[in-house]
Amino acid sequence: MPVLTEESLIQIRRDLHAMPELALNEVRTEAYLEKVISGFNQAHLTVKHIADLPTALLVRVAGSHPKRTLGYRTDIDALPVSEKTGLPFASKNPGVMHACGHDIHMTVALGVLSYFSEHQPTDNMIFFFQPAEESKNGGKLAYELGVLEGEWRPDEFYGLHDNPDLPAGAIGCRMGTLFAGTTEVNIDLEGKGGHAAYPQDANDMVVAAAQLIGQVQTIISRSIDPIEGGVITLGKMEAGTIRNVIAGHAHIEGTIRGLTQTMIQKIDQRLQEVGAGIAKSFNAQVTVTLNQGGYLPVENDPELTRRFITYMKQNDDVTFIETEPAMTGEDFGYLLSKIPGTMFWLGVEDDSQLHSATLNPDESAIAKGITGITGFLESRMAD
Repeated sequence: MPVLTEESLIQIRRDLHAMPELALNEVRTEAYLEKVISGFNQAHLTVKHIADLPTALLVRVAGSHPKRTLGYRTDIDALPVSEKTGLPFASKNPGVMHACGHDIHMTVALGVLSYFSEHQPTDNMIFFFQPAEESKNGGKLAYELGVLEGEWRPDEFYGLHDNPDLPAGAIGCRMGTLFAGTTEVNIDLEGKGGHAAYPQDANDMVVAAAQLIGQVQTIISRSIDPIEGGVITLGKMEAGTIRNVIAGHAHIEGTIRGLTQTMIQKIDQRLQEVGAGIAKSFNAQVTVTLNQGGYLPVENDPELTRRFITYMKQNDDVTFIETEPAMTGEDFGYLLSKIPGTMFWLGVEDDSQLHSATLNPDESAIAKGITGITGFLESRMAD
């Protein structure tokens, strides 16, 4: 069982929920986390700050007879969402909310760390409280800054994401890809504006953009293996200023999602080709800008994930559910491309979805999650 009581864990979660902060601005959050950690048994703990990534926090637990270093990562940032839960501990930061449940993630990580501060692990452990998961590539930033090097580099990495579609406290996982990789899409079309009455003297980018959007829909349906799947969503388009002026510029924004890096690269290529075709057809300049950053597919390590699933299935205290891959993105995928590991779901049963202004996770999941995770990590150390 967790060292922190369930009551104190819930209070920690509510404190964190009330102080959400956006990517790379998690100043109060980091200070709160450090304050909680300072109350743990410090005998085997080392806390590290990173000058170039000031809201990141690392904690090392020295093992008694280490054979390896196990890593556990949690994300700490929030979303630009105005909360509509009406809860007494709702966000006190207007326009910002833990609408993805990172307050739950942090509380579980603190509970696991609390346990191992009192029960010295056999192996070394690294706890990484990572900023900027929702945007700005926090995992990639940290890795490229050398944060996870030397004695701070895990041999294997674990992390969770809450899931309102699963029963509270249930653990969900799968072999292979858990989350899709994502690429940001920006498309600019440049032609020639003019008077609506004289279309022959202009080059209409509203028409060109409409043709491009229509053709993009065929990439998934006709260029991608339907067994593998992928997603392109063009969610924003801007063009024109008034009804009787032909627009000489259009701007489109969207996202690409795929379950493997190879799939994402294929979709990227086809999108570039469609853009080039539209440019030629309309005698226009079409610029397709793609940015994946650190949001690679979350591809679970086969051997570590097999061990994880086996443990969870055999543990009578855990409700385990084998899940399908999700098209949501997570920058833990970048870290798993560098360090083998496993990501999994923690059920928080709620009618509202992730990123919703009304998300209200079931807090009973916290203690159940801590129990399952600490048990697995101890079993891993016994291997």
